Amino acid sequence: MKNIRNFCIIAHIDHGKSTLADRLIETTKAISERNMMDTVLDNMDLERERGITIKSHAIQLDFIRNGEKFVFNLIDTPGHVDFSYEVSRSLAACEGALLLVDASQGIQAQTISNLYLAMEQGLTIIPIINKIDMDGANPELVEDQMVNLLDCKREDIIHASGRTGLGVGKIFDAIIDRIPSPKGVEDAPLRALIFDSMFNSFRGIIAYFRILDGSVKKGDQVHFVNTGGNYIADEVGILRFDLEPRAEVKTGDVGYIVTGVKVAKEIKVGDTITLKNNPCAEGIHGFEDVKPMVFAGIYPMDNDDYTDLRDSLEKLQLNDASLVFEPETSIALGFGFRCGFLGLLHLEIVQERLEREYDMTIITTVPQVSYDAYLNNGEKLTIHNPADMPDVTRIDRLEEPYIKAQVITKPEYIGSIMTLCMDKRGILINQSYLTEDRVELHFEMPLAEIVFDFYDRLKSISRGYASFDYSPIGYRPGDLVKLDILLNSEQVDAFSAMIHRSKAADFGRRMCEKLKEIIPRQMFVIPIQAAIGAKFIARETISAIRKDVTAKCYGGDISRKRKLLEKQKKGKKKMRQFGKVEVPQQAFIAVLKLND
Repeated sequence: MKNIRNFCIIAHIDHGKSTLADRLIETTKAISERNMMDTVLDNMDLERERGITIKSHAIQLDFIRNGEKFVFNLIDTPGHVDFSYEVSRSLAACEGALLLVDASQGIQAQTISNLYLAMEQGLTIIPIINKIDMDGANPELVEDQMVNLLDCKREDIIHASGRTGLGVGKIFDAIIDRIPSPKGVEDAPLRALIFDSMFNSFRGIIAYFRILDGSVKKGDQVHFVNTGGNYIADEVGILRFDLEPRAEVKTGDVGYIVTGVKVAKEIKVGDTITLKNNPCAEGIHGFEDVKPMVFAGIYPMDNDDYTDLRDSLEKLQLNDASLVFEPETSIALGFGFRCGFLGLLHLEIVQERLEREYDMTIITTVPQVSYDAYLNNGEKLTIHNPADMPDVTRIDRLEEPYIKAQVITKPEYIGSIMTLCMDKRGILINQSYLTEDRVELHFEMPLAEIVFDFYDRLKSISRGYASFDYSPIGYRPGDLVKLDILLNSEQVDAFSAMIHRSKAADFGRRMCEKLKEIIPRQMFVIPIQAAIGAKFIARETISAIRKDVTAKCYGGDISRKRKLLEKQKKGKKKMRQFGKVEVPQQAFIAVLKLND
């Protein structure tokens, strides 16, 4: 056990985590040359297309130094703020972390956020300046930033390049010398933490775990502490490039277990595995449940696919524990699910994964955050869906979630970033200079304001130089209203939104304009209206497709033409009364991209 090292790689998005992981794998020859490729641990097509890590990936490497063999369990983690839950799970399975900082970009918001997560877990931090071979690299300046942030010595900082492999030897030495070996009791009852899981159609659920005490053998009867299930370990092993079966997995190791379980809810990430005949005294603590930040409805295109969608979401939840969902119904869309996400990118990824991996055609409603409604009788309701909003006369006050936002940027962009944050109802808390050309801004702002386009607009006004991170700070009262959209005088609950009163008119007007572009014309006039309660605040009209009923009248008395037009008018009126407006799927997607 003294030769085992468990560590992960943490950094801001696009600072070279996966590329450095490639060099570590290449150096230890853990993967044959035939199987080696760029960002080898990013095994999803979606990850390769977008150039981002979405899932944490674990792999075991063997390294020999001076004739002594060491075993490294490496976990590559995502960098985007929406996947910070993946990072927290990876940290729970490690004793150390490699903190990467891009030599040309310096310390960014997510670097600091991930560093604090690692420090809370008591991990040993190895600071590394990556991409020092880049043309715009400024390692001396980044060194100053890291010394200030970590309070470390300059000689502790390793200069490396994930692209060329420079500094990889020093990184291996630092892992062996600085990161402690696992602390556990080998002959104690088994205690293992599940930090990830995946679904295999043939073998059922494969759970990835880290053993804190004891060991597990093939054929052992295991007990899952939180869910209470008892199963037989059909196969146990370690995580190489492929799953590698072993007769026994011991203390300090990171491995996997196959129990033949096919039902998703029977295995939960964060659960403790122990032996049925020799259980541990208590489960492993300190593993938090995820708190979703953004809610949206996901509905199948065809209502017959409802059960398939539920199965797909359950399987996806195994692989992505931060996805939360519950059934709901909509008048416009039928049966579906109200899903909770960590952010808008997370919503986009889940949507794409459902379509690609599970062949589901789905409709997603407007993303919302959850609100607290305090009623006149003192009762408190949590509202995830605007359709659940009680009558206005019963509400005493509404509260919305607030976040503390941290923006790190160059001084020349401070003015435009402040304007953007103030426009989003943000309050500037403080401003401090990390270095001469790097300033840190802290804002308090409503979460609902950053859900749509905040991150994209921040990147465009700062030319990509601003980095953003946030954490929730609780609920505060707000002047919020429910905005309804009516098509042909019928309310479409899928388009309902909770919005601040000051922005309701503008949002309603843009919604009506967008829907007018997308909804196809009918044989009758379709009014599109935005309303707050009984008051209409915006309107657009889709004109009717007209048939020239007077075409057959050539010449003759005007009264004949008038008679035909009156007859047509009556028919249109009746048609509008009974006519139904079909809303195309792209209308729901267009609302998500209202600000493009």
